[in-house]
Amino acid sequence: MAEEKRSGEPSLLRTVLLDGVLAAAVTGRAESAPLDRPWPAPLRWTRRLGVGRIPYGVVENLFWFAVTIGMIAASKSLLETESVERGRYPGEETLLLISIASCAPLALRDRHPLAAWRLSFVAMALIGVSDWLSVPYVPAGAFAAIMCLYTVAVRCTGNITLGAGIMAFAGVWIKDPETAPGSSVLILLPLAVGYAMRVRRTSRRELAEQERRHADAEAVLTERQRIARELHDVVAHHMSMIAIQAEAAPYKSDAVPDVTRQDLAEIRSTALDALTELRRILGVLRSESGSDTAPQPSLERVDELVAGARGAGLDVTARLTGDLADLPSGVGLTAYRILQEALSNAMRHAPGSRVDVEAARADGVLSISVVNGPPGDGRGQQRFATGGGHGLVGMRERAAMLGGWLTAEPTSEGGFAVTATLPEKNRDAT
Repeated sequence: MAEEKRSGEPSLLRTVLLDGVLAAAVTGRAESAPLDRPWPAPLRWTRRLGVGRIPYGVVENLFWFAVTIGMIAASKSLLETESVERGRYPGEETLLLISIASCAPLALRDRHPLAAWRLSFVAMALIGVSDWLSVPYVPAGAFAAIMCLYTVAVRCTGNITLGAGIMAFAGVWIKDPETAPGSSVLILLPLAVGYAMRVRRTSRRELAEQERRHADAEAVLTERQRIARELHDVVAHHMSMIAIQAEAAPYKSDAVPDVTRQDLAEIRSTALDALTELRRILGVLRSESGSDTAPQPSLERVDELVAGARGAGLDVTARLTGDLADLPSGVGLTAYRILQEALSNAMRHAPGSRVDVEAARADGVLSISVVNGPPGDGRGQQRFATGGGHGLVGMRERAAMLGGWLTAEPTSEGGFAVTATLPEKNRDAT
C-alpha cells in the first residue's frame, strides 16, 4: 500500500520541472509594480530638488531606460572595435541588432520582470560573440540578464525563482562549460540577494497587515467600551426612576395594603442595589481622567448637528419623518451618534459638499440616511476607509448592538452614503 501511495505521488523532480521551470518559461506571472509607488526612505531628500515630487516608478523607469540606451551604444561600439581588429566585421545593422537584443530587457524589467528575463535568456542563449570577444556573452547583456534575474527573485514566487535559476544554470553550462563556474557564481548572487529581499518585503507586509488587524480589533473594543459607558447612563436613569416611583407610590393613597408597601420597598431596595452595581461597572469602564457626565444626546438634538455641519461649510438638507421625540433612549442615542459620525466624515472627506440627512420612524423601526455629494471645490473626494475606518467601525457596532444593520459605501456620483436601520425592539431579544 505504501509503495502504491508513493507511486501515485508526483516526484520531486517532476514537481520542480512542472511547477518551476514551466512557470518560469511560460505560465508564471510576476507581482505588479505601480508607477505611483512611494519613494524609498533613503531617497526622500530628492523632494528638495523637485525630482522627488515625481512618482518613484516613473523616475526609476526613465533612469533604467537611459542606462539601457547607453549600454546599447557602448556594446555596439565594443563589438564594432573588436570585430574590425579581428577582421570579422559582420555589418553595422547586425551589431546594432545584437546590442539591442542583449540590453533591451533591462528597460523592461521593472514593469514586466518575468517577460524581460525570458527575452534576456533567449538572447543570451542564441547570441554568440566568441568570434569577436574573449567571452561568449556581450558584457552589457550579461549585466542586463543578472539584473532581470534579481528582479524575478524579488517579484516572483519561490517556484518561479527556482525554475528561472535552474534554466539559467543549465544555460551557462550548456553554452560554454569553460566559463560556467564563474557564470554560476554570478547567477547565484542575484538569486540569493533577490530572494532575501522578497522574504524581507513579505515579512514587512504581513507584519503591517497583522498590526492593521490588531488596530481594527482595538478600535472595536474601544468603541464598545464607549457604547457601554453611554448606555450605563441610560440604564441608570431608568433604574433611578424605578426606585423613585417605588418609594413614592405608597404615599399616593392611604388604602395601599401593607403587603404592597413591603413589595414596593423591596423593589426600591433592589433598584438601589442595581444602581450601586452599575456605578461599580462604570468605575471599571471609565478612564482615569474621567469621562463626560453630561446627559446622553438623542435625536431631539439633531438640529444642533445640522446647524454645526452647516457652520462647517456643508449644504445640509434634513428631512425628519414620524415621531422622533419619544424614541427609546438607546435607539435615540445610537441614531444621534451615527448621524454625528456620518456628518463628521462628510466634513473631513468632502468639504463644501451637499448632504441629505433623512430620519424616518415607522412600524417600530428607525431608518436614517446621510448621503453627501463630491467636495464643493470640485476636487475628487478623499477616500473613505469603508472597511478599516474607526468611525465606521463604531457606527456598525452601535447598529449591531440594537439588532440593526448599517451600510457605508461610495455613490455613483462621487459621494458617500451611510444608511442604517435600527429596530426599536431588539429582534434577538424577542
